[in-house]
Parts: sequence; C-alpha cells; structure tokens
Amino acid sequence: MSFNVRVLSADRFADRVAMVLKERTDEPGQRLCLPTGSTPKPVYATYAAGGGDLTGTTVFLLDEFGLTPGGPARCDAMLDADLLARLAAPPARLVTWDTTTPDLTAECGRMEEEIAEGGLDLALLGIGMNGHIGMNEPGSPVDSRSRVVDLHPATVEGAARYGADEAPAWGVTLGIGTLLESRSIWLLVTGSAKAEILAKALKGPETPQVPASFLRRHGDITVWADEEAASQL
Repeated sequence: MSFNVRVLSADRFADRVAMVLKERTDEPGQRLCLPTGSTPKPVYATYAAGGGDLTGTTVFLLDEFGLTPGGPARCDAMLDADLLARLAAPPARLVTWDTTTPDLTAECGRMEEEIAEGGLDLALLGIGMNGHIGMNEPGSPVDSRSRVVDLHPATVEGAARYGADEAPAWGVTLGIGTLLESRSIWLLVTGSAKAEILAKALKGPETPQVPASFLRRHGDITVWADEEAASQL
C-alpha cells in the first residue's frame, strides 16, 4: 500500500500536526486512539493551547505499563498531564486500561469490544527505537489483538525516563491487527535518532521484527516526520 509522508521542519512540526488534529476533532463523534511519550507531547501542548476540543470525541488510550496506578510514568497519567488537564473540558468519553484487575485477558477483551462498537476513526502512533508501535514489540504478528505483553529492555528504559520508580516487566496494548482496522492512521516521528528505524519501517521488508513495517498494509496512513527523522527516506 502507498503511504503519505509529510516532512516538516522541527519548528513547524507540532503546530502543523496539532492544526490538522484540531480539524479532525472539530467533527463531532470522532473516535481516537492516542499514544503518550515524548513525540506527541509538544503536539498535545500546542493542540490544547490552540483551543483543541475533545468534548465530542471518544478517546482510547493506546497502551499502558504494568505499573502501580498514580505514578507519573503511567500512560494514563502522561495523557492527563500532557493533554487532558490542559483542555477546557474533558473528552466525551475516555477509555483506559485497568491493570489492577486479576483477569487481564478479560480486560483486553473488554478493550476490543469497546473499540468494535464503532471502530477507530484515527489512531495516532509513535515508533520505538526497535520499531515497536504501542507496546507491540519485535516479534509481534500482524494479526495480533489487544493483549498482555512482555516489554523489551528499551521500552523498560523508556519508562524510567518518564519517571517510573519501578521497572515495568509487562504492559497491555492494542494489537497490530486492531490498529490496522482504524479508518486512518498517523505515525508521528521526530529526531535524528528515529531516522534509521523509520527508513526500515517504510522501505525495508515487512517483518515482525519491525512491527511498524506492517503499517504499510493500511490504505490510509500519513507519516508526519520532521526533517531529521526523514533524513534516510
């Protein structure tokens, strides 16, 4: 499948992505999958500062660490701090993960059912240094669904950068197959450190070892990259 690559200067990246996201969420009834982490953080800040409004939108959290609730490195906490708490009003509905339940398999099934009710209009994603999307680590099959996953050491290290006071060994994530059923997908990529893995994802072979490479199967994917991230394309 073809994909649309939009290359922006670093100083325009957040403004442009936030503007187009605002156009999408101005349409009532949107169902969004949102990630957390350093890449979307400036987009969220710009979106909120520019009057972004999710009051007509259902938001699904992409993934979650197996960390004690309330910690700053939890994905729900990061989404709240980076976006939701900055908005004038909360989204119409927020669907997150309960990682405290004794039946995580049932919790992942619940998330699949919640999404299946109306699908996802747009899934925003980042790409990890090892090619992961969400917490779909290398080795994840293209037809994977929402599930509990063991975390790659690089992902565990990322949690420490976000302020985790414990090292998460596992997480829960929407599967690649689940994400590929979204009506549209945006892949957000910034910085020279992501240039090599982005090139592998877009130009290398489709392989479970680079889970993001499977996004090329989608019929409506936009890659938003700054100039450094796109330098090897």
